[in-house]
Amino acid sequence: MNLNPHNIKLVAVDMDGTFARSDYTYDIPRFKAALARMKKVGCQLVVASGNQYYQLRSHFPGYHHELSFIAENGAFVKDKEELVFSANISKEAIASVLALCNQHPEIQNVMCGLNSAYCQRGNVSEEFFALTNIYYHKLQWVADFGQVEDQILKFAPTVPVEKTAYYCDLFKEKLKGRLAPISSGHGSVDLIIPNCHKASGLKKLVERWGITPEQCAAFGDGGNDLEMLDYCGFGYAMENAPDDVKEVADYVCPSNDDDGVLVTLDQLFPIG
Repeated sequence: MNLNPHNIKLVAVDMDGTFARSDYTYDIPRFKAALARMKKVGCQLVVASGNQYYQLRSHFPGYHHELSFIAENGAFVKDKEELVFSANISKEAIASVLALCNQHPEIQNVMCGLNSAYCQRGNVSEEFFALTNIYYHKLQWVADFGQVEDQILKFAPTVPVEKTAYYCDLFKEKLKGRLAPISSGHGSVDLIIPNCHKASGLKKLVERWGITPEQCAAFGDGGNDLEMLDYCGFGYAMENAPDDVKEVADYVCPSNDDDGVLVTLDQLFPIG
Protein backbone atom coordinates (compact mmCIF):
# COMPACT_ATOMS: atom_id res chain seq x y z
CA MET A 1 0.00 0.00 0.00
CA ASN A 2 1.26 3.49 -0.89
CA LEU A 3 1.33 5.37 2.43
CA ASN A 4 1.48 8.74 0.65
CA PRO A 5 -0.62 8.35 -2.52
CA HIS A 6 -0.89 12.11 -3.10
CA ASN A 7 2.86 12.73 -2.56
CA ILE A 8 2.12 15.29 0.16
CA LYS A 9 5.36 16.62 1.66
CA LEU A 10 3.99 19.24 4.08
CA VAL A 11 0.88 19.32 6.27
CA ALA A 12 0.03 22.62 7.98
CA VAL A 13 -2.51 22.67 10.81
CA ASP A 14 -4.10 25.62 12.56
CA MET A 15 -4.52 25.03 16.29
CA ASP A 16 -7.63 26.70 17.78
CA GLY A 17 -10.83 25.32 16.27
CA THR A 18 -8.87 23.05 13.95
CA PHE A 19 -6.35 20.61 15.40
CA ALA A 20 -7.35 21.07 19.04
CA ARG A 21 -10.78 20.19 20.34
CA SER A 22 -12.81 22.89 22.10
CA ASP A 23 -11.34 21.80 25.45
CA TYR A 24 -7.85 22.11 23.91
CA THR A 25 -7.14 18.38 24.03
CA TYR A 26 -6.32 16.05 21.17
CA ASP A 27 -5.81 12.31 20.76
CA ILE A 28 -2.09 12.15 21.50
CA PRO A 29 -1.49 8.44 20.67
CA ARG A 30 -3.40 8.75 17.39
CA PHE A 31 -1.48 11.91 16.49
CA LYS A 32 1.90 10.36 17.28
CA ALA A 33 1.05 7.37 15.10
CA ALA A 34 0.05 9.65 12.21
CA LEU A 35 3.21 11.73 12.67
CA ALA A 36 5.36 8.58 12.54
CA ARG A 37 3.70 7.52 9.27
CA MET A 38 4.18 11.00 7.83
CA LYS A 39 7.87 11.06 8.75
CA LYS A 40 8.33 7.62 7.21
CA VAL A 41 7.25 8.97 3.81
CA GLY A 42 9.11 12.27 4.10
CA CYS A 43 6.22 14.55 5.03
CA GLN A 44 6.76 17.45 7.45
CA LEU A 45 4.18 18.72 9.95
CA VAL A 46 3.83 22.47 10.49
CA VAL A 47 1.76 24.02 13.26
CA ALA A 48 0.48 27.33 11.81
CA SER A 49 -1.33 29.64 14.22
CA GLY A 50 -1.87 33.20 15.29
CA ASN A 51 -0.71 32.19 18.77
CA GLN A 52 2.69 32.63 20.35
CA TYR A 53 5.40 30.06 19.60
CA TYR A 54 5.99 29.25 23.28
CA GLN A 55 2.28 28.54 23.75
CA LEU A 56 2.12 26.33 20.66
CA ARG A 57 5.12 24.20 21.52
CA SER A 58 3.71 23.59 25.02
CA HIS A 59 1.02 21.43 23.42
CA PHE A 60 3.64 19.03 22.05
CA PRO A 61 5.83 18.28 25.08
CA GLY A 62 8.78 16.05 24.39
CA TYR A 63 8.49 16.14 20.61
CA HIS A 64 8.04 19.78 19.60
CA HIS A 65 11.56 19.54 18.14
CA GLU A 66 10.17 17.19 15.47
CA LEU A 67 7.72 19.86 14.27
CA SER A 68 8.00 23.20 12.52
CA PHE A 69 6.03 26.26 13.58
CA ILE A 70 4.51 29.30 11.95
CA ALA A 71 3.45 31.43 14.90
CA GLU A 72 2.01 34.93 15.33
CA ASN A 73 0.16 34.60 11.98
CA GLY A 74 3.35 34.30 9.95
CA ALA A 75 5.50 36.76 11.89
CA PHE A 76 7.59 33.90 13.33
CA VAL A 77 8.76 30.83 11.40
CA LYS A 78 10.82 28.00 12.87
CA ASP A 79 12.11 24.88 11.10
CA LYS A 80 12.41 22.43 14.00
CA GLU A 81 15.08 24.09 16.19
CA GLU A 82 16.18 26.73 13.68
CA LEU A 83 14.62 30.18 13.47
CA VAL A 84 13.93 30.91 9.80
CA PHE A 85 12.15 34.27 10.03
CA SER A 86 10.94 36.81 12.56
CA ALA A 87 9.18 40.03 11.62
CA ASN A 88 10.54 43.35 12.84
CA ILE A 89 7.99 46.16 12.96
CA SER A 90 9.51 49.59 12.51
CA LYS A 91 9.53 52.11 15.38
CA GLU A 92 7.42 54.43 13.21
CA ALA A 93 4.73 51.77 12.76
CA ILE A 94 4.82 50.94 16.47
CA ALA A 95 4.30 54.61 17.33
CA SER A 96 1.36 54.81 14.90
CA VAL A 97 -0.36 51.81 16.48
CA LEU A 98 0.11 53.11 20.02
CA ALA A 99 -1.20 56.57 19.12
CA LEU A 100 -4.24 55.11 17.35
CA CYS A 101 -5.10 52.74 20.21
CA ASN A 102 -4.74 55.55 22.75
CA GLN A 103 -7.50 57.40 20.87
CA HIS A 104 -9.84 54.43 21.42
CA PRO A 105 -9.69 53.32 25.07
CA GLU A 106 -12.03 50.35 24.45
CA ILE A 107 -9.24 48.65 22.48
CA GLN A 108 -7.38 46.19 24.70
CA ASN A 109 -3.96 45.82 23.14
CA VAL A 110 -1.22 43.20 23.36
CA MET A 111 2.23 43.91 21.94
CA CYS A 112 3.91 40.69 20.78
CA GLY A 113 7.69 40.55 20.83
CA LEU A 114 10.29 37.94 20.00
CA ASN A 115 11.09 37.39 23.69
CA SER A 116 7.67 37.93 25.24
CA ALA A 117 4.24 39.49 24.82
CA TYR A 118 3.30 42.61 26.79
CA CYS A 119 0.26 44.30 28.32
CA GLN A 120 0.39 47.91 29.48
CA ARG A 121 -0.84 48.63 33.01
CA GLY A 122 -3.87 50.88 33.09
CA ASN A 123 -4.91 49.90 29.55
CA VAL A 124 -6.25 46.41 30.25
CA SER A 125 -7.81 44.63 33.21
CA GLU A 126 -6.34 41.86 35.36
CA GLU A 127 -9.01 39.58 33.88
CA PHE A 128 -7.91 40.39 30.33
CA PHE A 129 -4.28 39.72 31.29
CA ALA A 130 -5.22 36.33 32.78
CA LEU A 131 -7.20 35.36 29.67
CA THR A 132 -4.39 36.51 27.38
CA ASN A 133 -1.91 34.49 29.42
CA ILE A 134 -3.68 31.32 28.20
CA TYR A 135 -2.58 32.11 24.63
CA TYR A 136 0.74 33.78 25.46
CA HIS A 137 2.79 31.68 27.86
CA LYS A 138 5.38 34.44 27.99
CA LEU A 139 3.43 37.59 28.94
CA GLN A 140 4.57 40.55 31.01
CA TRP A 141 3.06 43.68 32.49
CA VAL A 142 4.85 46.89 31.47
CA ALA A 143 4.31 50.48 32.52
CA ASP A 144 4.74 51.85 28.98
CA PHE A 145 4.72 50.02 25.64
CA GLY A 146 7.06 52.68 24.30
CA GLN A 147 9.81 51.64 26.71
CA VAL A 148 9.86 47.95 25.75
CA GLU A 149 13.20 46.72 24.42
CA ASP A 150 12.30 43.81 22.14
CA GLN A 151 11.86 42.97 18.46
CA ILE A 152 8.14 43.47 17.86
CA LEU A 153 6.46 40.84 15.68
CA LYS A 154 2.85 42.03 15.70
CA PHE A 155 0.11 43.69 17.75
CA ALA A 156 -2.96 41.75 18.89
CA PRO A 157 -5.71 44.22 19.82
CA THR A 158 -9.06 42.98 21.10
CA VAL A 159 -12.05 45.12 20.17
CA PRO A 160 -15.79 44.86 20.94
CA VAL A 161 -17.07 41.94 18.87
CA GLU A 162 -19.84 43.98 17.25
CA LYS A 163 -17.28 46.60 16.18
CA THR A 164 -14.75 44.21 14.64
CA ALA A 165 -15.46 45.27 11.05
CA TYR A 166 -15.37 48.96 12.02
CA TYR A 167 -11.97 48.65 13.66
CA CYS A 168 -10.54 46.52 10.86
CA ASP A 169 -11.51 49.27 8.43
CA LEU A 170 -10.04 51.91 10.75
CA PHE A 171 -6.76 50.00 11.07
CA LYS A 172 -6.60 49.57 7.28
CA GLU A 173 -7.10 53.29 6.75
CA LYS A 174 -4.83 54.65 9.48
CA LEU A 175 -2.01 52.08 9.20
CA LYS A 176 -2.04 51.63 5.43
CA GLY A 177 1.33 50.52 4.08
CA ARG A 178 2.69 49.90 7.56
CA LEU A 179 0.55 47.18 9.13
CA ALA A 180 -2.46 45.16 7.95
CA PRO A 181 -5.34 43.87 10.11
CA ILE A 182 -6.36 40.20 10.12
CA SER A 183 -9.46 39.22 12.08
CA SER A 184 -9.57 35.81 13.71
CA GLY A 185 -13.05 36.22 15.22
CA HIS A 186 -14.44 37.04 18.67
CA GLY A 187 -13.11 40.60 18.48
CA SER A 188 -9.51 39.44 18.05
CA VAL A 189 -7.45 41.29 15.43
CA ASP A 190 -3.80 40.87 14.49
CA LEU A 191 -1.86 43.83 13.10
CA ILE A 192 0.97 42.38 11.04
CA ILE A 193 3.41 43.54 8.39
CA PRO A 194 1.58 43.54 5.02
CA ASN A 195 1.80 40.21 3.17
CA CYS A 196 3.14 38.54 6.31
CA HIS A 197 0.66 35.74 7.01
CA LYS A 198 0.53 31.97 7.37
CA ALA A 199 0.91 31.43 3.61
CA SER A 200 4.02 33.62 3.48
CA GLY A 201 5.46 31.53 6.31
CA LEU A 202 4.64 28.33 4.44
CA LYS A 203 6.27 29.71 1.31
CA LYS A 204 9.53 30.17 3.23
CA LEU A 205 9.46 26.53 4.35
CA VAL A 206 8.40 25.25 0.92
CA GLU A 207 11.37 26.98 -0.71
CA ARG A 208 13.70 25.90 2.07
CA TRP A 209 12.67 22.25 1.70
CA GLY A 210 12.65 22.22 -2.11
CA ILE A 211 9.01 21.22 -2.50
CA THR A 212 5.99 22.81 -4.21
CA PRO A 213 2.67 24.26 -2.94
CA GLU A 214 0.91 21.44 -4.80
CA GLN A 215 2.62 19.01 -2.40
CA CYS A 216 1.16 20.79 0.63
CA ALA A 217 -2.04 20.24 2.62
CA ALA A 218 -3.50 22.73 5.10
CA PHE A 219 -6.28 22.62 7.68
CA GLY A 220 -8.03 25.70 9.04
CA ASP A 221 -11.25 27.21 10.34
CA GLY A 222 -10.82 30.99 10.39
CA GLY A 223 -10.21 34.13 8.39
CA ASN A 224 -6.50 34.03 9.15
CA ASP A 225 -6.32 30.63 7.39
CA LEU A 226 -7.67 31.81 4.02
CA GLU A 227 -4.30 32.53 2.37
CA MET A 228 -2.88 29.24 3.63
CA LEU A 229 -5.84 27.20 2.38
CA ASP A 230 -5.61 28.90 -1.01
CA TYR A 231 -1.83 28.45 -1.24
CA CYS A 232 -1.77 24.70 -0.60
CA GLY A 233 -2.70 22.08 -3.17
CA PHE A 234 -5.00 20.41 -0.63
CA GLY A 235 -6.98 22.89 1.46
CA TYR A 236 -9.27 21.47 4.17
CA ALA A 237 -11.82 23.61 6.01
CA MET A 238 -13.18 22.22 9.24
CA GLU A 239 -16.90 21.46 9.41
CA ASN A 240 -17.10 24.09 12.18
CA ALA A 241 -15.61 26.78 9.89
CA PRO A 242 -17.76 29.62 8.52
CA ASP A 243 -18.94 29.51 4.91
CA ASP A 244 -16.33 31.96 3.57
CA VAL A 245 -13.55 29.61 4.74
CA LYS A 246 -15.27 26.56 3.24
CA GLU A 247 -15.59 28.41 -0.09
CA VAL A 248 -11.81 28.91 -0.32
CA ALA A 249 -10.98 25.33 0.70
CA ASP A 250 -10.91 22.36 -1.64
CA TYR A 251 -12.49 20.01 0.88
CA VAL A 252 -14.45 20.05 4.14
CA CYS A 253 -13.45 17.59 6.86
CA PRO A 254 -15.12 16.73 10.20
CA SER A 255 -15.11 19.33 12.97
CA ASN A 256 -12.30 19.88 15.44
CA ASP A 257 -14.36 18.20 18.17
CA ASP A 258 -14.71 15.16 15.90
CA ASP A 259 -10.92 14.99 15.41
CA GLY A 260 -11.28 16.07 11.77
CA VAL A 261 -7.55 16.62 11.20
CA LEU A 262 -6.59 13.19 12.54
CA VAL A 263 -9.44 11.50 10.65
CA THR A 264 -8.15 13.05 7.44
CA LEU A 265 -4.49 12.30 8.17
CA ASP A 266 -5.45 8.63 8.61
CA GLN A 267 -6.94 8.79 5.11
CA LEU A 268 -4.03 10.69 3.52
CA PHE A 269 -1.39 8.51 5.21
CA PRO A 270 -3.11 5.12 5.60
CA ILE A 271 -2.24 2.74 8.37
CA GLY A 272 -0.19 0.00 6.69
